[in-house]
Formats: sequence, structure tokens, C-alpha cells
Amino acid sequence: MFCYQCEQTAKGEGCTIAGVCGKQPDVAALQDLLIHALKGLALYAVEGRKAGVNEREVNVFTCEALFATLTNVNFDPDRIVRLIHRCVELSEKLQEKIRTKAGNVNLPDCPVTFRPGATVEELAKQGEAVGLKSDTSIAPDILSLQHILLFGIKGVAAYADHAQILGQEDDEVYAFIHEGLAATMRKDLSLDDWVGLVLKCGKANLRAMELLDAANTGAYGHPVPTTVSLGVKKGKAILISGHDLKDLEELLKQTEGKGIYVYTHGEMLPAHGYPGLKKYAHLYGHYGTAWQNQIREFADFPGAILMTTNCIQKPRESYQGGIFTTGMVGWPGVVHIKDRNFASVIEKALSMPGFPEDRNGRKVMCGFGRNAVLSVADKVIEGVKGKAIRHFFLVAGCDGAKPGRNYYTEFVEKVPKDCVVLTLACGKFRFFDKNLGDIGGIPRLLDIGQCNDAYSAVQIAVALAKAFNVGVNELPLSMILSWYEQKAVAILLTLLHLGIKGIRLGPSLPAFISPNVLDVLVKNFDIKPITTPDEDLKAILG
Repeated sequence: MFCYQCEQTAKGEGCTIAGVCGKQPDVAALQDLLIHALKGLALYAVEGRKAGVNEREVNVFTCEALFATLTNVNFDPDRIVRLIHRCVELSEKLQEKIRTKAGNVNLPDCPVTFRPGATVEELAKQGEAVGLKSDTSIAPDILSLQHILLFGIKGVAAYADHAQILGQEDDEVYAFIHEGLAATMRKDLSLDDWVGLVLKCGKANLRAMELLDAANTGAYGHPVPTTVSLGVKKGKAILISGHDLKDLEELLKQTEGKGIYVYTHGEMLPAHGYPGLKKYAHLYGHYGTAWQNQIREFADFPGAILMTTNCIQKPRESYQGGIFTTGMVGWPGVVHIKDRNFASVIEKALSMPGFPEDRNGRKVMCGFGRNAVLSVADKVIEGVKGKAIRHFFLVAGCDGAKPGRNYYTEFVEKVPKDCVVLTLACGKFRFFDKNLGDIGGIPRLLDIGQCNDAYSAVQIAVALAKAFNVGVNELPLSMILSWYEQKAVAILLTLLHLGIKGIRLGPSLPAFISPNVLDVLVKNFDIKPITTPDEDLKAILG
């Protein structure tokens, strides 16, 4: 196997024996084969659009299948095999529809002529032949840009999938996903062409995040500042982690009146700020501190656990009986809920001991989406002009267990008291419970939400730039980002598409960015690796 799509890849180079995440070689090969099959489907989808054939089933499936290959989403070989066969089936159907419209079906032999093997072992061998570095004829810098594009597309697909679940779609996003996948089969594109496609991926992701923002706020209202307990209540319990607000809503409906408290974990914390979700009295609090402690926290939880999207690590057998998954998430031996009928989750929660007594805990705040922040924009502007607020730091991104991530905790702790920290995504769990006080009634730590809410952060920056009549790069704003997986890649590409410069990225740079491509990013966008909190703060603030 060879995989280097996440920040924790072995030795900072690539996982070749087994994934640091726990992904086994057979699953890695099957995922590579699924990507290969999706490229064939994308080639037909591109030709289909030219002939007036555009199948929503193909569009939605492409996003779902790509989502299954993200870091820590699906380690179940049987489910990946089913996706491969479904992909080939859809390709054949699409080919026939294009033919009836006199469209072009005489496409390159590989991968549209791919036929899956009869066994998992045969499929895994096929996957090994089409892995990330299987084509040695591709120049290193071109390959680097192809992989940046592929991993960015995976992130776009994840956001598009979340949005369509709540009824928000745009064929522009689907069309780009197919265009980008199909482009990876081309040999005639220059380095500049690939840079253009990478930035176009950032544009597509901006639209996908806009759709997701509309989906979430349309369904549940705009987030409002909300205090969330880190304690527990005596009684039965269900913990829900991940990103899917629709899953949480359905779980809350089905548990209402059953004497079960629902706790959020990880990226589900911002759900407490949505009026349409916080109205449920049994949505009690947030359990656990951070994704890097997930295994320990899950082991200590005396109720049922529902995982809705990617998870830091595979669950241990000692307590996996209490874990359920939804959507594209899957592990061998873990119960998967297909239709949001959570009866089995509720039954498991009722059979488990729950918490024996109330336990008070600290409190944190969430719900500072763009509406909440911009509602006090006059105070923010006044604070900046009056020099009460010197600088804004967006300290955001994905969390993980690799050493070096304590940088973000230390950085926030050392940010001067006349500065405001904006944060979003699971990287905030390194410091989300810090009491930083306020400036003129404005909290110094503002939790904008999930990684899915990066659109809110962009809109806040754009609105402030407009208010000060400057470009975003001229604002007293610095972005200190951590990355872990492919959604973070998509967000970074969006920031580059918007022309944002001076981003500090860590805790290590992506292994899939070649030295020459990194040089291009440094020259054009002034991207910098993080150093130490003291050095970076001095460089920013002087």
C-alpha cells in the first residue's frame, strides 16, 4: 500500500505497511480501486453533460463514494466492494444513455473498461495496480498537483454530501468534481493547467460550503451564542460525534421522552448553538475534550455511541458493541444504521448503566456564526479603531494525535489580551475550554463552529474588510491553521482561490506537496510553516 493523504502519514512521507490511522493494506487497495472506478464514471459524466445527459443518481453517488475514502471514514472492505460494483454499474448505465443521445463513448481504455474482480483478494490486487504512485511516467510536480486536486475534491465531495442531505445542491459543484477526476487521466496538461485546476477546486469548495451553510441555517436557524456544559446528568446516555446535523435531529426526535440524555462529542459541539436543535431539553452537554483522546473517552462512556462522519481511530473490540455508525462511516463488526431509524441505538443506551449521578463540569461557549459576530460588528469596528482590539487570529483546522499540536494550545495561551481568537473545526479542542476573558463585552475566544462552517469565517473576514474599506489581506487578521485530512485541503484551496496570503500552516506540511510546488505556493501566496508560538507571534505583531 501507499497512502499519504493525511497529516499523520508515517515518517511524514507515506504509509506503506499499514495506515497510522489503522487502515489495513486491503482496505487501502480497495479505496484506490474505488477512486479508479470513479475516474471512469467521471469520464462518462463529463461526456454525458456535453450530450445533455446529467444523472443526479450519478452525482450523489460520486460524492458519497469519494466521502468513503476520506481519512478514518470507512475501514469496512465489504462496503467498499459494494461501492466499487455500484460504480461500475452506474458507469455502464450512463454509457448506454450517452450512446442513445449520440454522445461520445469512445473514451480511453482505462479506467472506463475496468471490470472488477470476483473476490476481495482479486479486487485488492487490482487496486494495488492503480494506486497513487502506480504511474511512474508522471513528473513529480505534476503528480503532486494531481494529488492536491484529488484530495481537495474529496473534501468538496464531503461538504456537497452534507449539503444535499439537507436539500441543497448545485450542479456546478457536481460538474467540477467530475471534471477534476476526469482530468487526472489526462497527459496533455501543463504545470500551469494543473495549478489552475487546483484553484478551481477551491472555487468549487467555496460554493459547496455556501450550500452547506444554507442547508444548516435553513433547517435549524442561524447559530446563537450558547453556553454548553462539560458535565453530565444522572441517567441513560447517548453520545453523538461527527458532523451530520440531520442525524442529530432525528436522534433527538426519537429519544424525546425516553429518559435519555444526548451528549455531543467532537465536531458536533456547535450543534448546541442552532435554535432548531437546542430546543430539545435532553440535548444536555458536550462529553470529552478532543478527538486525540477519543479512544479513552469512548471507553469511559456508559451509554451508546453514534458516529456520523470520520473518526480519529477505529473502535476497540472491548466496547464496540456500544458503537453505531451512519452515512458512509463503517468499520468491520460495528452496527451501521442505514435509514436513520435509531431504535437499536436507543435500545442499547437503555440497556447500559448510564451515569450514576450528576457531575458538574466547566462550561464553554459556541454559536458565534457570522450572524452572531456581524451583529456586533459596530463594537468590533469601534474596538479596532479605538485600539482596544489590536489583532484577530483565526486559529482553526483539524486535530490529530501527532506530536507538535500543543503548538496551537500554547499559541492561544500566549496571544496578547488585546487580541481576539476566532476558531472553528476540531482543532479548537486543543484550547476550547480556555477562559480568555473579553474585550468590551466581546469574548476573546469566538467559536464559529465546525469545519463545515468555514464559510462563516470567510464571510466575517469579507464583511470586516468591506467595513474598513481594505482587502482581506490588509485586515489585522492572521490565519494559523492546522490540517489533518482532506476537508482541510479543500478549505485551504478555497482560501488560495480567494487570494488569501500569509497563512501559517502546521503542524507539518503535506507530504504530497513537492518542493517545487511548495515554492510556487510560497511565492504566490506567502504560505509559511508554523515555527514556535513566540516566534510566530513576534513576526505577526512585532
